[in-house]
Amino acid sequence: MTEQQQTTQPDTADPAGAAGTIDLPRAADPIDVAGTANAAGGAPPLPALPLTSPPPAPPRKDRRVLRAALRWTAGVLVFAAVGASAAYGITRMERTDLPGLATESDGRWDFPRLAKPPLPAGSPGPFAADNKTGTHYADLRALVLPAPEGAKEDKALGGSDGWLATKDYLAEFALKEDREELGQKLVDTGLRHIAARGWTTPDGTRTRVYLLQFGTANVVETELASDAVPFVSPTYRVRGAADAVDDEGFPEAAAVSEVSRIAYVEPKPYGAEQVRQAYLSAGDVYAVILQSRKGAAAAVPFQQTVVLQAQLLG
Repeated sequence: MTEQQQTTQPDTADPAGAAGTIDLPRAADPIDVAGTANAAGGAPPLPALPLTSPPPAPPRKDRRVLRAALRWTAGVLVFAAVGASAAYGITRMERTDLPGLATESDGRWDFPRLAKPPLPAGSPGPFAADNKTGTHYADLRALVLPAPEGAKEDKALGGSDGWLATKDYLAEFALKEDREELGQKLVDTGLRHIAARGWTTPDGTRTRVYLLQFGTANVVETELASDAVPFVSPTYRVRGAADAVDDEGFPEAAAVSEVSRIAYVEPKPYGAEQVRQAYLSAGDVYAVILQSRKGAAAAVPFQQTVVLQAQLLG
């Protein structure tokens, strides 16, 4: 499934966006597990592509009317099967390959080494040709992006034995009726697990990452992804965000193969804090990434967080 993005960056965007450059988040070199990660070659860096302007957004319409009509779907592309139980690393990419700015002081965070967890013996990768359901057989908890250096982790999101209760995820949404409706949808669509992680950086930016796993990729594409579609505000409003519009400034060249992405940003005037949101569909996993900060939430660390999480799922 090819990642899609049709969003623009708000007035708080970093100045590099105007330069048209595409840079990658800073993450350390991959872990070579039992000598297999680097031997497998890892994922090659994304090519530096020119930043193209997305089509202008049509007039806003009622999101409840459009949510039934605009069903966000994407075809699944198949890759060759990944080695049975070998873990494979995420290769360090050049600065021109991920979203961000071209200087060392661009606001990016320093993350620890990232490596995809090993697959159970005999299990295919989520996008292998013989994995018809798009299942992530690796431990979902090991696929959640770790906190960056210097951040304080939110222990409450660790849940019980690494699994988060559904009610704790639903608490992110502002309206009681939305929580009830979404909660029932998660039951009806066969939610299996929620793994999550949250952290706060020294500048006050608060990040929450939720990975929701279902029975098949089809459920994610047809039932969950319809809650976040281009040119329409998210179906369910998160706490702290009075409104949300397409984050059209998110670089299209920062796409991660097989992962579909929709990103939103809270436009001015916002209240005490600004909220950024991203929704990823990757096989049987639906990821929700929320980032907020008093005053304004910077674009670069948000883009960096979203792309690195997408790489772990892709």
